[in-house]
Amino acid sequence: MNISKTEKIIHHVVLFITALLFILPLLWMLVASVDTNAIQALKIPEQITMDNYMNVFNDPMILRSFLNGFILSGGQSVIVVILSVLAAYPLSRYRASYKKSFLYSILFLTSLPMTAVIVPVFQLFLVLNFVDKIWAVMLFLVGTSLPYAIWMMKNFMDSVPISLEESAWIDGASVYTGLRKVVAPLMIPGIFTVFIFTYTGSWGNFFIPYILLQSPDKLPASVTIFQFFGNYGLIDYGQLAAFSVVYTTPVVVLYYLSQRYMSKGFSFGGAAKG
Repeated sequence: MNISKTEKIIHHVVLFITALLFILPLLWMLVASVDTNAIQALKIPEQITMDNYMNVFNDPMILRSFLNGFILSGGQSVIVVILSVLAAYPLSRYRASYKKSFLYSILFLTSLPMTAVIVPVFQLFLVLNFVDKIWAVMLFLVGTSLPYAIWMMKNFMDSVPISLEESAWIDGASVYTGLRKVVAPLMIPGIFTVFIFTYTGSWGNFFIPYILLQSPDKLPASVTIFQFFGNYGLIDYGQLAAFSVVYTTPVVVLYYLSQRYMSKGFSFGGAAKG
């Protein structure tokens, strides 16, 4: 079915408007970050300056919040990847009567809204004296991210031919050795996908650290962004924009460094034939 010229124009206009809605906030953020007199509207700065960035980097509390964010998000992502690989392996390789019900339970857990469970979780943290402890919040974030990570990791592991593991077993490798030296290297794109998905979700998480962490020196960058919002609606837009640029940089760099692994996909045909 041929698409008329009018329909093509409409499609391009809709795509252009959609792209513009995404680009304008990013453009404001970049322009306002080098403007000491930045306002809420997008405008050309009278003088380009790096003072906003210097103020951000010279604030020890902001630097501390970024360090807390790296520890919280990085630690959570590493633990989630390791546990999801170990949990996905038996679900992918073994036949079990409980597999389908277990997977459906995982899928159900991913649909639970955090606002529905945060009150009992906070009560549990009070009882166990876990409030205001970064490692406890990290473990809780691991638990919230693990169900979907297991579901994703199993799908990636299903794509790895079991014949490759069988060849390793014949050569005397154990199940753990086969998982570590055969399956895991072939799952690099999937591992990076789960890692990035977990890291970005944790890096931008405001609600959980805001509730479970109370000391200002333990808050991650996703929470300390509030310090740029003053009383009576006063906002330092220049420093807020500079902070936002720095805040988004780790995720952009992570995507850039891992894109060559994620773009490879899976091509096991030659390996299986050998």
